[in-house]
Amino acid sequence: MLTIGKLAKQAGVSNETIRYYQRIGLLRIPESTQAYRYYQENDLERLLFIKRAKQAGLQLNEIAELLALDGMQDKQRVREVIKNRLHEIQHRIDELQHLQHRLSTWIDECEHSTNADCPILQALNDAIPEPKQDSI
Repeated sequence: MLTIGKLAKQAGVSNETIRYYQRIGLLRIPESTQAYRYYQENDLERLLFIKRAKQAGLQLNEIAELLALDGMQDKQRVREVIKNRLHEIQHRIDELQHLQHRLSTWIDECEHSTNADCPILQALNDAIPEPKQDSI
């Protein structure tokens, strides 16, 4: 049996992380014995599963869904959850690559500009829409 401190240490998370996971239903709240709550080995295994899933880029709602599934009967749904996460990560990578290209272009423009105005600030100002004026 483990106290929250020992469970946190073995899993490499904080006590507050454990409490948060309990509040959102990812971890059970153990019954209290006197002033302490004692955790079982399966609580540690579940916590490590959550930690590994987070490290793999899964969101907490996706982790909750995976925890509720049966690995033998729900393999297709598990695969769908992971495919969806992969698609979202790829979309984010594409966005970041586009942003990287834009920033690199701005740096090049700045380095080769002969204008007194900073082309980066000009590009940012051009991207900001003018405030709408109320028609009178």
